[in-house]
Amino acid sequence: MESNRNPESQPRVLVVEDEPDLAALIAYQLTMDGIRVEAAATGAAALDAVRRETPDLILLDRMLSGMKGDVVLKALRRVKGTSGIPVLVLTARPEREDSVKGGKLHADEYLAKPFSPRELVRRVRALLRRGQEVGVEAGGRILHAGPLRLDVESQGAWIDDAEIDLTPTEFRLLQALLERRGRTQSRKQLLERAWDIDPVGSDRLHTRTVDMHVRRLRAKLGDIAVWIQTVRGFGYRIKVPEGVE
Repeated sequence: MESNRNPESQPRVLVVEDEPDLAALIAYQLTMDGIRVEAAATGAAALDAVRRETPDLILLDRMLSGMKGDVVLKALRRVKGTSGIPVLVLTARPEREDSVKGGKLHADEYLAKPFSPRELVRRVRALLRRGQEVGVEAGGRILHAGPLRLDVESQGAWIDDAEIDLTPTEFRLLQALLERRGRTQSRKQLLERAWDIDPVGSDRLHTRTVDMHVRRLRAKLGDIAVWIQTVRGFGYRIKVPEGVE
């Protein structure tokens, strides 16, 4: 098992399943194998989750209530930013394997129900390895928040279609805030994540270093700079307005 790894280095899987017991079982098995899991119970919730942050893999039930899994998959494949995400489809119809794996649905793999937990983990790991070899797509993992978009692999950042000129440190700082949007992070936590160092020395030095870069970052974000909020005496968080995905 890999559960002792740094969570930030663990792959992230979006589980789209409307049966609560099955979703919980899948989440448990993947988490025990060192995989970060986000769950969505509907197709609409799944598409919203993908827009917020591109997962390394999607585990998708075909027979969702409401928006079916096939519709979700087609929506993902139509958009450049999500078209290359590996998708493992759960199906109760093994006789439809050709349509799932072939050109009709454009899934990467299928797994027929009922399945063993061991087989589930094996398939997920195989797809994750394949994704690492070929890349999620040329653009890599994408983080979204309203008009703000970050390409983690290329370290490119845009507001709408206008590219933001960020230094590598500014990019990592914005990434650290955006990956935990709404949650406050201390200056020490931000130093560890954005600077990749174990902070030593005076707290005053840590404060000056982080505060200076936050000021520079805000100056480049224009109207959305107000999203980066100071939590007095502790650190920072990025707070996206209600209704903004």
